[in-house]
Amino acid sequence: MQAVAPRDQIPGHAGDYREVGVDDLPGIDEALDQVLSRVQPLAAEAVPVAAAAGRVLAQDARAVVDLPPFASSAMDGYAVRASDTPGRLPVGGQSAAGSPLGRPQDAGEAIVISTGAVVPEGADAVVPVEVTERDGDVVRVEAVNAGAHVRPRGGDARSGETIGCAGQLLGPTQVGALAAVGLASVVCARRPQVAVLATGSELRAPGETLGPGEIYESNTALIAAQVRSAGGEPVVLAPVADDAEATREALARGLESDVLITSGGVSVGPHDLVRRALQELGAAEVFWRVAVKPGKPIAFATRGTTLVFGLPGNPVSSLVGFELFVRPALLALQGATRPQPAFLPGRAAVDLPRNDARDELVRARVRVEPEGVVLEPVTGQDSHMIARAFPADALVLVPRGDGAVPAGAPVSYLSL
Repeated sequence: MQAVAPRDQIPGHAGDYREVGVDDLPGIDEALDQVLSRVQPLAAEAVPVAAAAGRVLAQDARAVVDLPPFASSAMDGYAVRASDTPGRLPVGGQSAAGSPLGRPQDAGEAIVISTGAVVPEGADAVVPVEVTERDGDVVRVEAVNAGAHVRPRGGDARSGETIGCAGQLLGPTQVGALAAVGLASVVCARRPQVAVLATGSELRAPGETLGPGEIYESNTALIAAQVRSAGGEPVVLAPVADDAEATREALARGLESDVLITSGGVSVGPHDLVRRALQELGAAEVFWRVAVKPGKPIAFATRGTTLVFGLPGNPVSSLVGFELFVRPALLALQGATRPQPAFLPGRAAVDLPRNDARDELVRARVRVEPEGVVLEPVTGQDSHMIARAFPADALVLVPRGDGAVPAGAPVSYLSL
């Protein structure tokens, strides 16, 4: 892209231009703080619980009923009064799941009961069937204590109890819990609409025949998949060639979404047109370039409430930039309590050289060993090597500095 003002300067806030050297670039945490400080959470909507996985609660969710809603059996066996055990008891009926006994249980009798069935009024324990002996209408039972194998009413949750708090990301476990306490729907943040635009005259769709100097466009597929995994709804725009007017028109369409993500066109070459076009469209650039490898030439801007991320064209740089900055922004838009990247602990399998100026994210494979997670870098760490990244399931953070992180040393990683 042609530079805005002198080539070695970048726009700051409110039209303030200043020269920025490598030492002045924001680090990952500083850049992420600048992104998150500009997020305005989206409006809320009611969502059926069955469709709520991957959504973020916008309001606390409370139980509609006690869970379980009645005292129930934890075993197949016989409902008894503990004071009647041990002994031989007449079998007086049965209580099956969904078909209670329908009367109080008499003293001195046993009631056949199945797992999950109502413990009859008057009974206070269940004897597992495997420790009983049945002889016609009489059963011999072992001694049990009151409360044995009985799930008390409300033992899991009480009616009105808060089950999930606003800001919590819902997964399968959470969805199951919400349904179990009687909630048909919950209030969640709206999914962010995310426009995804790739730029470059050299790009062709997979399956087309490549001409001289052309490559297959893969970044929109990569980014759209990441957007979906972060709860967003991707809107993939047609790739745009290196033409100023076409770029501006495509960006204008993308700016109608909650978030616009571009791929390519954010460096300082003659065909890097994105930053200039965004400025002409009224977007205020917050930062350009971050002290991270790969992905240094990432740009972040805003126009109104729309967040704009200019990711580099190299696919691994785009992958890393999304995980560090875009995913947290999408989660924050949905009101997530902890939108920051979820780094996990592990150990380096080999020495990891440090970059003296930039934190580096190294693609690696996770290996689970008796002492814990060990991270083995994949072969080929250049930022264009997306095929070499195929077996990678982690990004290992190698902090800037001298020397290397030695093999066996603790490291932090993001799961892919």
